[in-house]
Amino acid sequence: MAQVIDEPEIVAPEQDVAVEPIARDEAIAARLDRILDATGWYRAIDVTVDEGVVFVSGIAGSQEQRTWARDLAARTEGVVAVVNHIEVREEVSWNIAPALSEVEALARRIVVTLPLILLAVLILPVAWWLSSRIASLMRRVLAPRVEQTFLRDVIARGIAVPVLLLGVYLVLQVAGLTGLAVSLLGGAGVIGIVLGFAFRDIAENFLASLILSIRQPFRSGDVIGVAGFEGVVQTMNTRSTILLTIDGNHVQIPNATVFKSTIVNYTAAPARRVTAEVGIGYDASVEEAQTLIATILRSHDAILHEPPPMVLVDALGSSTVNLKAHFWIDGRTLSPLRVRSSALRLIMRVLVENGISMPDEAREIIFPDGVPLVEKAGALQKRESEPLRKPIREKPVVGGDGSNSEASVAEGGLGSEMTELPSDIANGTIPEAADGNLLDRPS
Repeated sequence: MAQVIDEPEIVAPEQDVAVEPIARDEAIAARLDRILDATGWYRAIDVTVDEGVVFVSGIAGSQEQRTWARDLAARTEGVVAVVNHIEVREEVSWNIAPALSEVEALARRIVVTLPLILLAVLILPVAWWLSSRIASLMRRVLAPRVEQTFLRDVIARGIAVPVLLLGVYLVLQVAGLTGLAVSLLGGAGVIGIVLGFAFRDIAENFLASLILSIRQPFRSGDVIGVAGFEGVVQTMNTRSTILLTIDGNHVQIPNATVFKSTIVNYTAAPARRVTAEVGIGYDASVEEAQTLIATILRSHDAILHEPPPMVLVDALGSSTVNLKAHFWIDGRTLSPLRVRSSALRLIMRVLVENGISMPDEAREIIFPDGVPLVEKAGALQKRESEPLRKPIREKPVVGGDGSNSEASVAEGGLGSEMTELPSDIANGTIPEAADGNLLDRPS
């Protein structure tokens, strides 16, 4: 679509106007008409001059051509002012020569850079292959020196990645993108900082898994307590550690939390101490109660003889003397809860059989009229004739293997609860376990 501008443009020269004209109007008009006609830019051009004022009319192809004609007339000697009536009519050009020229120039550039493109395409696969070969070689070299598979893989990749980056740098250099190559290497640190903030939790868990795989505070199959959870370690990947709790739940704890938390490894040492509390009355002999409890604990086959069980006075309560019995068991195969239940049951029985009272907490009961005491005849003589204490059992109380014996019949065996979980829970499918296990299996 043609654009038409027909408003006159009046421009006065900057030089002073002379009283007597330097050049005649006819000479000025003839000179401008010949110059404008010589350019070939204008159609129907007409130049008239009256008292040094130039009137220019015609058709121009662009605004730049219209302005050029005005400036030419304004700079002509003897011109006082310029009235520009030139119209601008921009017409659509169907000439495809410029487009063909650009296509030709592009084709020439492609032909010139084709060898560089082929070289870049060749360098990248070679750099990738060489990086993979170096990583495999480093894994084999580090195998005798580094036990952890995960650590070997991280070191091997850390050595191989610069080889791949060097290949990318060479490709950019060959392609003539030197500035981009330098910016890529120089901006790697900035990109690393940005990614570090964006993926802080992921990076934190990854670094924690790396340190945990090196230090190995626990292994697969160990019973541990961490972050308020207790269970058997199933596996550890680059994100989390998975525990199988006694309730049969698979708990995933982020490795960063595991690393920063207190870890209790119940399987690291086989012996585990268990404490049982008993309260006896003030009328009972504390020494006799200690002897009875220690004897029953020493005769229990599930309790270790070394170190021997201890029965100590813990506190003097409101109505009882509180005793604490400390003994050791094999924590890898036995359940502390079941052994403690068995020990308390046998302790209660031997104390009752030997007449040692175990009163409840003291309570105050008020009887306004008093409580009359009535005793049947002969009851006192019968009580005095009975023996005060029964002899202490010397027969060993077996059941350390979890069999159905006197020490374990009520508890259903003394074995660890983790070994009695249903197989569909213990062998359940854990999606995250497909990422690999970073822990060593127990030998």
